[in-house]
Amino acid sequence: MSYDYDLFVIGGGSGGIAAARRAAGYGAKVGLAEVDRLGGTCVNRGCIPKKLMVYASHFPDFYEDATGYGWSPVNSQLDWPHLVSAIDKELRRLNDIYVTKLAEVDIHRTYSRLLDPHTVEAGDRKVTADKILIAVGGKPVHPSIQGIEHAVSSDAMFSLPEQPKRMLAIGSGYIASEFACILHHLGTEVTQFTKHDLILKGFDDDLREHLQNSMGEQGIRILQKSQVGWPVQIERVDSGLKVCFEQGDPIEVDLILSAVGRRPNLEKLGLENADVETSSGAIAVDEHSRTTQPNIYAVGDCTNRVNLTPVAIREGRAFVDTEYGKQPWVMSHENVPSAIFTTPEAASVGLGEAQARERYGNEAIDTYRARFAATYYALTPRRQRSMLKLVVERDSDRVLGVHMVGDHAAEIIQGMAIAVKMGAKKADFNATVGIHPSVAEEFVTM
Repeated sequence: MSYDYDLFVIGGGSGGIAAARRAAGYGAKVGLAEVDRLGGTCVNRGCIPKKLMVYASHFPDFYEDATGYGWSPVNSQLDWPHLVSAIDKELRRLNDIYVTKLAEVDIHRTYSRLLDPHTVEAGDRKVTADKILIAVGGKPVHPSIQGIEHAVSSDAMFSLPEQPKRMLAIGSGYIASEFACILHHLGTEVTQFTKHDLILKGFDDDLREHLQNSMGEQGIRILQKSQVGWPVQIERVDSGLKVCFEQGDPIEVDLILSAVGRRPNLEKLGLENADVETSSGAIAVDEHSRTTQPNIYAVGDCTNRVNLTPVAIREGRAFVDTEYGKQPWVMSHENVPSAIFTTPEAASVGLGEAQARERYGNEAIDTYRARFAATYYALTPRRQRSMLKLVVERDSDRVLGVHMVGDHAAEIIQGMAIAVKMGAKKADFNATVGIHPSVAEEFVTM
């Protein structure tokens, strides 16, 4: 049977673009549908603009730290509209690059949905494809709170017309924690509400505790559900937004960030028309990213496996290499490194201590940790402490997890991820000469 395309991709985010480009490079005829800016959440409403705001938030600390090294004090004010405009300009530049890189792909600037296993409705057109890849990502969800419509999601944080003087971040994940730090260091009075005693559920407990304590020491107010109960009402008042909790006094803020999680963006996708099944609200796929319809695949956050941009890219490339490049391989979701771009930064790869003890047994695990202030802070007014931790299986001596809170944690853990992926042992770490003086050397001297 003849089709309009060898491959049609629904969604122009990181995973969809990576797959479309590589498939076209193998000679496949490829179409891609995306109604929004190319690049998806990461480029437009996530990783890239967030990291730019993180960089902006570091300058006040740099100015203060410099005085300890003999530099005269700096009196500088943030131009919020300039920051927002500069970030938007960079995102537009990146979008232009994506358009150029997809020169060999037919781009349909429209919503699309499945009509049957081989047919997609793309705007007012119906196109057919031998294979279809779904890469539609996810979207924010909001908690059930009266007046939650007054809150904004992370999608809106990069286009706020003015900097809020007071902000409440509802959530304990990386999005709420990162924006709490960003806005605090830009000068906003920040409160973060978490339903857990510690932020960042799923990460190693020492990492969670150290980071939360550091944020509190910097001046971010952490409100725990165990202290005040759940937020029950949000209402607009003359002085801003008033948030009432189940117990204790209400608080007033200018901005509320709702960041309690995200879910696959599957509405109106027509999955039922192609007999594509879901599981727990996500598209069900096998290890090859194949759905329950053999010619339809899905990658990225819409499958809810590991919701990270590099994972979506590798899933997309594994699918294409296997189906079009005659180079079959499977994306492994084990030992995927991740980072939280808070201040201080945190990063992790492999198993946390609790996960390791649950999997291997309580007596089978050894841990090594260090807490100290880096040399950089010796002359500064601040005394920010780093935390480094190794989780090791006792019998095999294999390093199961590496965790860090501190400056440049993401850069350091990226290198550690190679060691964990290769199955390095604690003895290999011990045999490695450290770079002195550095924070990372502590990983090989514990």
